[in-house]
Amino acid sequence: MLPEVSPLDFPLPWAVVFLPWLGALLLGFLPRERPAALANVGVSAASFLLALALVWHPGGVQGWTQVDALNTPLVVLSFLIGLTTAVFSCGAVAAERFDAPRLRAYHVAFQVFMGAQALALLADNMGVMWVAIEIATMASVLMVAVHGTPPAIEAAWKLFILCGVGIALALLGTIILYLAAQPFVGHGDDGLSWTVLMGLAARADPGVLNLAFVFLLVGYGTKAGLVPLHSWLPDAEAEGPIAISAVLSGLLLNAALHAVLRAKAIVGAHADAVAPGRFLLALGLASLLLAAFALWRRRDARRFFAWSSIEHMGVAAIAFGLGGPAGNLAGLVHMLGHSLCKSAVFFGLGHAVQLRGSQKIADIAGLCTSHPALGWGLAVGIAAVAGLPPFALFASEFLLLVEIAGHYAWLVLPVGFGLLTATAAKIHTLQALCLGAPTPDAAAPAAGRFEEWFTLGPLWLHLVLALLLGVALPGPLAGMLGVAAGIPG
Repeated sequence: MLPEVSPLDFPLPWAVVFLPWLGALLLGFLPRERPAALANVGVSAASFLLALALVWHPGGVQGWTQVDALNTPLVVLSFLIGLTTAVFSCGAVAAERFDAPRLRAYHVAFQVFMGAQALALLADNMGVMWVAIEIATMASVLMVAVHGTPPAIEAAWKLFILCGVGIALALLGTIILYLAAQPFVGHGDDGLSWTVLMGLAARADPGVLNLAFVFLLVGYGTKAGLVPLHSWLPDAEAEGPIAISAVLSGLLLNAALHAVLRAKAIVGAHADAVAPGRFLLALGLASLLLAAFALWRRRDARRFFAWSSIEHMGVAAIAFGLGGPAGNLAGLVHMLGHSLCKSAVFFGLGHAVQLRGSQKIADIAGLCTSHPALGWGLAVGIAAVAGLPPFALFASEFLLLVEIAGHYAWLVLPVGFGLLTATAAKIHTLQALCLGAPTPDAAAPAAGRFEEWFTLGPLWLHLVLALLLGVALPGPLAGMLGVAAGIPG
């Protein structure tokens, strides 16, 4: 039976979910660009403050939700990026040239996505989590397709088909995991609870657990951008509205990987089940190496950084595949750092694309000369994404390599080679985009100084937070991440 929840205990996790959805209803009635953009910021700011309150939440399971050290940082980060993306969108949405119906669809889908993202992270019920990730996927499809151009429709269709295959596999894995619990809890919601499943995992049939994990890993791994069903990600991030690249790369991938970690904890709790870390390690290494080489062949800037997302999800998967306190901590810091740094890059790159009128790397040269504030901000962001010190991704990759060198020496060569190859590609792209002789701006008037601060504010805020995460992790956050590192096993 589900635990009884009093009215006083119920609201906060569900309020975090439903506030964006209520905001979506409001935004559906605002056809004008500036009021809609400002209302989107207002809803996002209120949602972020509500999510921040989860830090002081007592935690534990409440009905279909749970709050713990693993999902709380991810929820707060999600709404922070949602807020900064909404602010960036204030300056960028005019260049998208939406008509009134498309403007409504864009803002409504954005807030629906944010609510579904929160529910996916906060759900204790596997079925609710599956539905939430499916809602987030459908909202993503709408946001990618909103321009209605042939490339956008193709990218949205690819996202729908490949992630549809993934979500179907994840549903099958969910059903199998429910069957593993049924002999102990019978029919009902208890068999879908992550918390209940953790308590009985050691007594469940190991063969059923193994089968469930394979389907869950491949299914949710598709959403996380892991090889082999990864090819939707470059198209989606290249063809959708510029602001959406930040939330796809920084949020949806985290929610999917979080689902994999919950499943890993359950399977890993059974001594006779296969070690789930091996599967994560294999997919992570394949993703890292494939993306590292693919980066050298990209000529479209947005596709380049979408492939970088595949690489970084591979690195996080390797860290969680190694497991243990150090490996899991490296993976968690990597997830947080990647979300902050990559969304910062997409903010800067999005503004540059609007200025130059092209996404081609060759057409966006010399930003540090032509637009110094934007150019140097983007250069620092790319350096952070490349894993250079002193940002969070350097700290997580260093921690990962130390763990590998100490316990898994055979991994040093492939992981080190993949990281160096990817880093070199990003430094090469940094030079191409930010240095050298500048290319001309597009014939259309460039964004004014006021609009540029909508880019620079979120960009530098993310980089400052990534810097703090890398060199001066606050004590309470360090303690929370330490507890979270023990959950995936």
